[in-house]
Amino acid sequence: MAPNSPRARRPGGARSARTSLGDRLRAWRHHHRDSLRDALNRMRAAPSSALMTVLVIAIALALPAGLAVLLDNARVITKGWDGNAHLSVFLEMDVDEDRQRRLADDWADFDTVKRTEVITRAQALDEFKALSGFGDVLEALPDNPLPPLIVVYPDNTAPGQVEALQTRLNALPEVDNAQLDVAWVRRLHAIIELGDRLIGVLTLGLAAAVVLVVVNTIRLAIESRREEIVVIKIVGGTDGFVRRPFLYSGFCFGFAGGVLSLVLVGTALWWLGGPIDELLNLYESEHSLTGMSPSTVLVLPLFSGTLGLLGAWLAVSRHLGDVEPQF
Repeated sequence: MAPNSPRARRPGGARSARTSLGDRLRAWRHHHRDSLRDALNRMRAAPSSALMTVLVIAIALALPAGLAVLLDNARVITKGWDGNAHLSVFLEMDVDEDRQRRLADDWADFDTVKRTEVITRAQALDEFKALSGFGDVLEALPDNPLPPLIVVYPDNTAPGQVEALQTRLNALPEVDNAQLDVAWVRRLHAIIELGDRLIGVLTLGLAAAVVLVVVNTIRLAIESRREEIVVIKIVGGTDGFVRRPFLYSGFCFGFAGGVLSLVLVGTALWWLGGPIDELLNLYESEHSLTGMSPSTVLVLPLFSGTLGLLGAWLAVSRHLGDVEPQF
């Protein structure tokens, strides 16, 4: 082809650069890494303000988390008490021991009774001496003042069934009083259920407070970096590019607050552990105060980080659009 031909002298057109999918994913991954590093560096650059924000989040989350741990301990301690529901049936004083045992055998055959237990007057007196500390006083009495007792364990612990059995036993001529001994346990379970719901309401309220704290923190961060954001938008930075560092900042604040809340709850449980264990020993309980479960330790920081991410997203969605280049 001749060098001076028109085709040879035709200038080459501009070629569009094509970016492969692998390069895009690599750039996306690098920007996420840089955004996380930037968020951590900015927290380290302002340690006092960052610590105050993290501490507020930690206190807000430690309160319901600590109450939930104490409630779980109370639930474990009282677990199975309903299965020991029983009636203490006090007999007339003139009922002898043989008659007491025959009555216990007869009542054990009731279709609503699981089993019975005989406590004679002598056994009741010995037990009372051991537990009350008034052994010397009781020794001075001319006669045993305690009545014979039969403990009746119902087959069905439903309130209606137990009350029907109590009425049936009270109607017998040898019975002085049939007393239900687990009413207070049921009240305790009702209180625990109420506490569980109160903790749920408290958690929702304080979670909303955490979100608002992060919203305010990220809003201030956006205002302080207004000029930087304007420059990024002028050179073609997308909203997602600008938004990403703030989202990581919100997550880091929330995650750090969740970790610190674990420390606060653990410290509080350690401080309360001694008195609570001593109290349980006084009641001859085999249980002791337990800390947070491994699942809670894992979930709480992630839950807090999610709240921080949500707060950052709300703040960025609301305020980032107000930062635009002015031409």
